[in-house]
Amino acid sequence: MDEKINVLIDEDRLCDRIKEMAEKINRDYAGKSLHMIGVLKGSVFMMTELAKHITVPVTMDFMCVSSYGNGTESTGRVKIVKDLDEGIAGRYVLIVEDIIDSGNTLHYLQKVLEERKPASLKLCTLLDKPERRVVDDVTVDYVGFEIPDKFVVGFGLDYAQKYRNLPYIGVIGE
Repeated sequence: MDEKINVLIDEDRLCDRIKEMAEKINRDYAGKSLHMIGVLKGSVFMMTELAKHITVPVTMDFMCVSSYGNGTESTGRVKIVKDLDEGIAGRYVLIVEDIIDSGNTLHYLQKVLEERKPASLKLCTLLDKPERRVVDDVTVDYVGFEIPDKFVVGFGLDYAQKYRNLPYIGVIGE
């Protein structure tokens, strides 16, 4: 590890909060089947941990979306790199994200998925950075932690593809 990383949210707090979120999701989807869609790559850790505690029938799929531009500033343009393997019409869908900041990607994704006529479409994120939001109409139904505007890694979040495997959320360089 070249960068200094300080723990922001430790592994125990992460797992406890995800379990609490799952309990609420179980209540909200009681009597229904839930179709979870993970947004690659960062959501894999969150979605796996969340699914362990889901007690309603659950199926899973993944999408990969990419913003493009100069790499340092968001253009707000998003493209689908990997689409769903199955249709979602008539299904109770939960998008699972690792982090939401500007909201551009999720705004786009929600519009695309709504056009596919799910019975319902909700959004779950481990981390939320509301200070960075530039899109106002992204509704987040389940939030693990609201965090300050800092660059974070771990539990699926990366820096140049490194540090995803850390069992905690850390801040680089503080």
